[in-house]
Amino acid sequence: MYRAPLKAGALPRPRARRRVALAAVAALAAGTLTALAPTAAQAAVACTVDYQANDWGTGFTATVKITNNGDPINGWTLGFAFPGNQRISHGWSATWTQSGANVTARSYDWNGNLATGQSTSIGFNASYSGTNAKPTAFTINGTACNGGDPVNQAPTVSLDSPDAGATFTAPATVSMEATASDSDGSVTKVEFLNGSTVVGTDTSAPYTFDWTNVAAGSYSLSARATDNLGATKTSDPVGITVSASSEPAVVVSPATITVAEGGEATFGVKLSRQPSGNVTVTTARTSGDTDLSVEGGGSLTFTSSNWNTAQNVTIGAAEDADETGGSAEFTATATGHTPAKVTATEADNDLGTGDGEYTQRFLTMYNKLKDPANGYFSPQGVPYHSIETLMVEAPDHGHETTSEAYSYYLWLEAVYGRVTGDWSKFNDAWASMERYIIPATADQPTNSFYNPSKPATYAGEWDDIKQYPSKLDTSVTVGVDPIANELKTAYGTSDIYGMHWLLDVDNTYGFGRCGDGTTKPAYINTYQRGPEESVFETVPQPSCDTFAHGGRNGFLDLFTGDSSYAKQWKYTNAPDADARAVQVAYWAHTWATEQGKASQISTTVSKAAKMGDYLRYAMYDKYFKKQGCTSTSCPAGTGKDSASYLLSWYYAWGGALDSSAGWAWRIGSSHNHSGYQNPMAAWVLSNVDALKPKGTTAVQDWSTSLKRQLEFYRWLQSAEGAIAGGATNSWQGHYATPPSNLPTFYGMTYDWQPVYHDPPSNQWFGFQAWTMERVAELYYATGNTDAKVVLDKWVKWATDNTTINADGTYRIPSTLVWSGQPDTWNPANPGANANLHVTIRDYTTDVGVAGSYAKVLMYYAARSGDTEARDIAKALLDGMWENHQDAKGVSVPETKADYNRLDDPIYIPAGWTGKMPNGDTIDSNSTFISIRSFYKRDPDWPKVQSYLDGTGPAPTFNYHRFWAQVDVAVALAEYGRLFPSSE
Repeated sequence: MYRAPLKAGALPRPRARRRVALAAVAALAAGTLTALAPTAAQAAVACTVDYQANDWGTGFTATVKITNNGDPINGWTLGFAFPGNQRISHGWSATWTQSGANVTARSYDWNGNLATGQSTSIGFNASYSGTNAKPTAFTINGTACNGGDPVNQAPTVSLDSPDAGATFTAPATVSMEATASDSDGSVTKVEFLNGSTVVGTDTSAPYTFDWTNVAAGSYSLSARATDNLGATKTSDPVGITVSASSEPAVVVSPATITVAEGGEATFGVKLSRQPSGNVTVTTARTSGDTDLSVEGGGSLTFTSSNWNTAQNVTIGAAEDADETGGSAEFTATATGHTPAKVTATEADNDLGTGDGEYTQRFLTMYNKLKDPANGYFSPQGVPYHSIETLMVEAPDHGHETTSEAYSYYLWLEAVYGRVTGDWSKFNDAWASMERYIIPATADQPTNSFYNPSKPATYAGEWDDIKQYPSKLDTSVTVGVDPIANELKTAYGTSDIYGMHWLLDVDNTYGFGRCGDGTTKPAYINTYQRGPEESVFETVPQPSCDTFAHGGRNGFLDLFTGDSSYAKQWKYTNAPDADARAVQVAYWAHTWATEQGKASQISTTVSKAAKMGDYLRYAMYDKYFKKQGCTSTSCPAGTGKDSASYLLSWYYAWGGALDSSAGWAWRIGSSHNHSGYQNPMAAWVLSNVDALKPKGTTAVQDWSTSLKRQLEFYRWLQSAEGAIAGGATNSWQGHYATPPSNLPTFYGMTYDWQPVYHDPPSNQWFGFQAWTMERVAELYYATGNTDAKVVLDKWVKWATDNTTINADGTYRIPSTLVWSGQPDTWNPANPGANANLHVTIRDYTTDVGVAGSYAKVLMYYAARSGDTEARDIAKALLDGMWENHQDAKGVSVPETKADYNRLDDPIYIPAGWTGKMPNGDTIDSNSTFISIRSFYKRDPDWPKVQSYLDGTGPAPTFNYHRFWAQVDVAVALAEYGRLFPSSE
């Protein structure tokens, strides 16, 4: 089971209003330029222009940073000429014109005044054919730029070899060569990347690296240059293909492993093609640390029948007294076959990170997760939601990914840093997140038009999906956004720094970036139409809707109703994922500090603090109405009175694609679910100096949130101990009057199933484990007594309903059933909730939930000394390890009876017609599967089809969800850290 946010609707603005707004802006800009056009007598112009392009083959996005190095400028015009056939399609933050190759960009009134040393950034999207050489000469108000002293300009870098589209044969050696330079200093290193993973580094020109033993597959290569001042630049990616060898070869997987000191790790060996007779493969260390050696499988025999079945080689790491982890190269050879190499790295236990069986288990899981053959990551290095592609739960395809998965990716690498002392992979994980799932400036181009006094236009949510599209209603007053200006002041940008919740990693749907049809990963969305819309009733749509797909208005008029529609971008944040990223950054900072390596991740940690600053949007009512709202005419908020100080189900933001008709919007959410709260993140953001945000009121907001979240748990705790659903400030999503008998929490109304109803949102025990883990971490780290009060009761209920059998098998709660309701909250005298009850309908062996649940118990036990909780955590971890391990991680069979809904109809209003990118028709006759016909080509589809036809049973799968695998891996490592003497 997995869940995801119900997404905010797109908010198109009336076309006539855009024309009026544009006319006003144009008149003001023209007047400003006429009155204040600079002359030589008025200002001595000295300027620097930094032009950076992100190219995707037939088009590109350019960001242009203008820095004034001379006298103050009051209004500027940028000029340059393209060296090729580039054509600008649209731009932002300036008025762009192009005549032939010549381009001008005129400032707006809000960014035309540049003081000495001040910068502004503008940008555009463009198309081209052939080559995309960059402009080399720029002027501001007719004066040539780049004659002044630029301040910490990023280096330039290009990957010159291999060529895009090059093919190799496995096991391949890919020779990589880059050119890099720095205009204001020197290049200190060039890193060569596969996706977001660094495969090699060179510190001096010519910058080269030979990537060896590359297995068959598709890869995305790039080079990243770092200068002497720490600025970095990554080249445009180059795609290559490595095909299977036609020559006999030894094949190994993975090609890199980590071995705990005093422990062992394995890699698999097989042959590339069937031999005519027996073949013996011998593996030996050929260079490197002598503490690493072959402990088993040094000689393996393959026959004509088992040649394609992997056999394991075991590498051991000897105990030593030093505090460094070495590495060694091992070569697997066979007569008449191309040899294969494996690099093994020792994880030194003298770092004080703990050793023993559970740390070794973590490294075994880590090696499986990072093994390319297991398929957890895309060629770009993006973690998939699951290895399996036929997966429908909240993501509607296994090779989508979520912000949830990215936050778990960070957690995996943070623990790896603690165990090994290698923090580069944690930094790389954040860099991948920043590159692929945090929208860049080019992805959210018109934020500068956002007006905090008018953050969005109201559109109601409705229980019945047939009430969509929901009409925009300008007569409903909305409140003021109280944090936009302080965020802009703190970070010098109008951009939002938060993850969008859903990516189509392989571009399976074919939307691509902004309708280009090819770029991957691609930002997409699904849920849009109220709490009754299950995943089986969703219509996938692009986050950047250019009307290239769908109907005449793209997909917008399925969700919101208006007289006209504008091409636009829109993103939705899942707050629990961003909060988890902050939570993980705290542990990374703590552990790196203990190792004396905090400086290695300080930049990444500061980005987590920044993410926490923007995460405050999740504290606010959807339309910034005051708390306690019970009608659309309730008062609009004027400041922090619209904040619940809880983590709501989402926040969202969007705007126009057309910068000349610019507008932008932001919303919070009125619905607060207990499963999304993270008091650990709230404590971190308000108490840990390295993670305190820059926003002037941020620390106080998070301090308030910490107290409010703990009160929320206490208010929702049932008589038995489980935590009930949540509360809303907008009953039924349109500020309806709630039933008078329902209790309230600071004006919000109790809702046992907040946000979504199909299935009910708080029946899954996983939400209990996820949210209580954060409470337990807070208690472990700080000893917070309010957290302990909640945990004491919850842990007893959970462990009383957990079964551990003598053979190591186990069962934990799965589906919860709720009755009654809490008492109205009185912070001075909390009620006992004697009428709020939970029962357990059924039980599960789910590995991900069990891993998270084990962490609750171990953090609680480590602080409280509860040995029963510790022993149950250990039993769960041992039970999974002994009974549910497989070659790719851990898994249990799951029977998916709900797949009988794959041919259910989806609601499309009568008369609405459109097309998916692959040509699937969208109309009132559509079903889930009819607009996802690609599923019928999935290798697992036949057993689903027979189930739908009534000729076969409900299909059973062994899924490998990325978040679940990481939850188990982290739990293993943390048990080894917290209880080393009990291993």
